[in-house]
Amino acid sequence: MQDREREIQLVSLAKRRNPHAFAELYRLVYRDLYRTALYTLGNPEDAENVVSDTVLDAYSGIEKLRDEGAFRGWIFRILDNKMKRLMREYVKRRENEAGDYLEYSEVLPAKGNVMEKVENQTMVEQAFKVLSDEEKEIVTMTIYGEYDSGEIADILKLNRNTVRSKYSRALGKMRNYLSGGGDMYGKQR
Repeated sequence: MQDREREIQLVSLAKRRNPHAFAELYRLVYRDLYRTALYTLGNPEDAENVVSDTVLDAYSGIEKLRDEGAFRGWIFRILDNKMKRLMREYVKRRENEAGDYLEYSEVLPAKGNVMEKVENQTMVEQAFKVLSDEEKEIVTMTIYGEYDSGEIADILKLNRNTVRSKYSRALGKMRNYLSGGGDMYGKQR
């Protein structure tokens, strides 16, 4: 039996509250969920927590899934919503800590390559922020999830060529941002 057919069969069984079928579905998607969450959030503990929350929500709501062939897209949408919620919390936390950080960073000595590496990483993070949510998701799934455009198209319910175009444009946006020196903390570098 092909993998796709097996997955659909497992979803059908899981919708009828078969815990073994859901456990097998979990085994099939866990690695991809975790990699996506880890890349997006940048913290292993948060990635584990958000994947756990995603799986719990998926288990409790799987009987509501209409199209059994859409399981992967459905569970990734749940993950995406959980990550967005957590990222909003990150932003609030960083805004609250920003004043303290700026005062502390003014007294730290510059350490050559270490500081340059941190600045470059910050620039890439800032470049990533210029992307739309959909572009971020496509870039993340391509680079860290190692999905091809067809798999991403299935998950996001898009055309394969649309995924390729959006990926190419997203990389172009990031390239333009980085080649222009970026706009870091409100001043041009």
